[in-house]
Amino acid sequence: MSGTPRSQSLLRDLVGFDTTSRNPNRPLIEYVRDYLKQFGVEAELIWNNEGTKANLWATIGPADRPGIILSGHTDVVPVDDQDWSSEPFSLRQADGRLYGRGTADMKGFIAAVLAMVPAMLREPLVRPFHMALSYDEEIGCTGVTSLIERIRSRSVPAEMCLVGEPTEMLPVVGHKGGRAYKATVTGKEAHSSLAPRAVNAVEYAAELIAYLTGIAKDMADRGPRDEAYDVVHGTLQTCLVHGGTAVNVVPGRCEFAFEFRHLAETDPESIMSKVKEFVENRLQPRMHAVEADTGITFEPIYSYPALATPRDAAAVQFVKQLVNRNDDGKVAFGTEGGLFSNIGIPTVVCGPGSIVQAHKPDEYIAIEQLSLCEAFLERLIASAR
Repeated sequence: MSGTPRSQSLLRDLVGFDTTSRNPNRPLIEYVRDYLKQFGVEAELIWNNEGTKANLWATIGPADRPGIILSGHTDVVPVDDQDWSSEPFSLRQADGRLYGRGTADMKGFIAAVLAMVPAMLREPLVRPFHMALSYDEEIGCTGVTSLIERIRSRSVPAEMCLVGEPTEMLPVVGHKGGRAYKATVTGKEAHSSLAPRAVNAVEYAAELIAYLTGIAKDMADRGPRDEAYDVVHGTLQTCLVHGGTAVNVVPGRCEFAFEFRHLAETDPESIMSKVKEFVENRLQPRMHAVEADTGITFEPIYSYPALATPRDAAAVQFVKQLVNRNDDGKVAFGTEGGLFSNIGIPTVVCGPGSIVQAHKPDEYIAIEQLSLCEAFLERLIASAR
């Protein structure tokens, strides 16, 4: 298995960029652009409105033929309040592992792909490779949308997409979709001695949260099930709540956030339709009876679709052959794969490292995993000759 030292060197550089989602990814993206330029590969950068973050799209091989997208996100989760044994944004090697934020999720895959650029250029490729690097995946797959539109506008469709999330090189054919919302309950504030004349925003929020809990129970008891998942049904949970000012004041405002993860068979709009119907028919009429200028509103936080690639799809069989495995799987965590699939590109999630290590202090990728990914990519390149 060749190329490991080069991948490690590239991974060291990539980890050195603090691309926590709240920060710009511009320095890393420009580093990748300049790296590709050394080999004569031009990269297109698709900037956000502020010019602080960008997606990257680059093609090696004949652009007029269907090719393979190699997809990865450049952002990482925060290290705040985590107890690391070493500097999280400085790669450390120990016991056959490479430690650092993003090593598994998912700069290890990006480093392996970049290390293979010279090999791609040496081959007389009959189909191209497209590198697709995104931002803000960790906050709901929000940054990749402009890249998806760029790909959708191409006159030559992609043959398939490989999303290199950490699966320990297991071909993954499905994951749940996800949505998150912020609910704002506007009530009527008053002295607590006058509570019947007020509209208690916290109490109405509690009623709505209880209703959401009921939907979650219904998902577990009667919703569609897929035994391929660790949690075989859809889930819904309230995750943040803030409201009230003092014990002796009826709260006039409460905000809370909730998220749900749904199977591909579930229409997420139907879930939100139930929630909005409950608010409009059960809660707001009682609120308006006391004060007209009250109510409940919802603000989307993020939304990404489920991935459900058929197990017998040619792309799945192709990846399984290249990784020398007969099995495949489904994962509970979300990826950008569903977005690629939604524009008609057969998509498989397969990459080095374990999701168990992601988002944790002392995140690491095993060097063996990086080597397995490199061997897979070498076979992938050979298949494109």
